[in-house]
Amino acid sequence: MSEQQPQSIFQLKISLNGIKPPIWRRFLVPDNIQLSSFHILLQIVMGWTNSHLHQFISERTFYGTPDDDFGMEIEDEDDFQLSDLLKKEKDSILYEYDFGDSWEHKIVLEKILPVDADVEIPCCIKGRRACPPEDCGGVWGYQNLIEAIEDPSNPDHDEMLEWVGEAFDPEAFSIEETNHYPAEYWKQPKDNPGIQIIM
Repeated sequence: MSEQQPQSIFQLKISLNGIKPPIWRRFLVPDNIQLSSFHILLQIVMGWTNSHLHQFISERTFYGTPDDDFGMEIEDEDDFQLSDLLKKEKDSILYEYDFGDSWEHKIVLEKILPVDADVEIPCCIKGRRACPPEDCGGVWGYQNLIEAIEDPSNPDHDEMLEWVGEAFDPEAFSIEETNHYPAEYWKQPKDNPGIQIIM
């Protein structure tokens, strides 16, 4: 995160595209959060495990980790703050995680709020439904997974239930558990690029 003081607080809503009922989170961040740090925060807020590549897309420009072997132009996310991409209320950007499963998230700037010393940021303030399991095959794979585990007569029921684990509840979401992780993350050295999120 930038060492400069934020000028405002962004209230954001992130929604996972293509899933019904929707999976979403509403959360607060400083406007000057660096995009690379914002990526880690999104992983925590959504419930991913930071196991795959990612990118931000804003007005046909891609932001992420430059890689000469990847074959596309991408701006270095370390050089940008969130306020460089989101400037006014209702502005939105796309966040893609795991280029194989292609999880696309829409991020909307709902409100620009004044900085308040009594408000601890970043924090999640609302959300619905559990994050899909990693490597489940994207939107279609996730839908097939849910159908299989919820229907004992489905031929893939036992196999899918064993794979995902009986503890997986697609309707589960805990603000308390989610907010535990941002606080822990910000205690890490800011120059630690290899942090892994274990939910």
